[in-house]
Amino acid sequence: MNNTMNRRTNTSMPLRRRVALASTLLGFLLSLVFSIAVVVITEKYEHVLAAEILQGQAEDYSLRLSNQLTADLPKTHRLSGYLASAAGTPPEYRVLPLGIHEDIGHDGSHIGVFDTSAGRLVFVIDLSDIEELEVLLNLFLAGMVVLGTALAGWLGWWLSGVALRPVRSLVDAVDALQVQPLRSRLAAHTSQDELGKLARAIDAYQDRLVDADTREQAFFADASHELRTPLSVVQGVTEVMLDDPGNDPTHMARLRRLERGVRDMGYLTEALLGVARRSELQTETVDARRFLEDATHIALPDIERTKNQAGIAIEATGTLQLPRREALLLVSGLLRKVAQQAPDAVIHVILSHDEFLIDKQVDAASINDDITTARSDAGRGSALLDRLAQRLGWQVDFESAMRIRIRLRE
Repeated sequence: MNNTMNRRTNTSMPLRRRVALASTLLGFLLSLVFSIAVVVITEKYEHVLAAEILQGQAEDYSLRLSNQLTADLPKTHRLSGYLASAAGTPPEYRVLPLGIHEDIGHDGSHIGVFDTSAGRLVFVIDLSDIEELEVLLNLFLAGMVVLGTALAGWLGWWLSGVALRPVRSLVDAVDALQVQPLRSRLAAHTSQDELGKLARAIDAYQDRLVDADTREQAFFADASHELRTPLSVVQGVTEVMLDDPGNDPTHMARLRRLERGVRDMGYLTEALLGVARRSELQTETVDARRFLEDATHIALPDIERTKNQAGIAIEATGTLQLPRREALLLVSGLLRKVAQQAPDAVIHVILSHDEFLIDKQVDAASINDDITTARSDAGRGSALLDRLAQRLGWQVDFESAMRIRIRLRE
């Protein structure tokens, strides 16, 4: 059902086009109604005009004939008169009922049949030239329907564009909102109508997002404190037990596994909180080599205590501009990943330009080798590390299980 609704939404006609189409249909209907009205009125006017002329002729000639005045009925191309009882009257006129009739055989002719004191008179008037004007009028009206429809469609498109301009401005303002929850004041720049209601609804939604984010940050702050405390206790007890010289090798191995698990849990907790923080990253200038040494110490704190752990070879000079806390979490986490794959090998960490390269065995000359890479979001990295990289704006490429390239600029 949701898929069907989405398809309907995606295939629905844009609002501006719908308004233009509605205006086009309205223009067509109005033009058509006006044209029909003009045609009907013209026909009615022609009928009234013919009836008045014929009625006037009948009364005039009836008066003359009834007074024994000389009156020859008209016989012109425009008007013809007949006495129904007289010889020479077309037989079809004699059988016509009283009233005004249109001559079916001759378009534009009207026949008037009147009973007068002089007898039944029949008058025929030819208005074919008016019919020719009606043809021109019909052509003009047809053109007006087409032109009116096109004009209405264009006006609808233009007016809808003008009317939707504030909506587009609101859309641009919404698109400009940051991903981080922030309070907005879109309603202050919109009119007090339905568009203003929409802007106020968006502002209210943003306010709810900010409130929810504030509660979430408070939760993470509490969780950070509550999680660190028991982890610190367990880690402290583990370290004390590891320092006990009476432990047998089997017991020591278990304690070291426990220590690694506690340390991993602590790291995951810090990474989770680092991802969850909404505060702006604080960039600072750090010494590159010192930064990598700190990351190494965080990732492998017991590297010097046991010969079974990997050694670290650092090649880095100069300074870096980066958020130190979040960057340490990411680099140390990646170092741990490589160390777990090669526990007895020396891990090289090389800084070149704006890249870190972490590799089991690599020399400085290979830092720019053309290698087919796989992004960390392809399933070969950690979800938390991916989120940290996104937050820092870095790109992490897993070239292999023991070779990771970190680009400080995506």
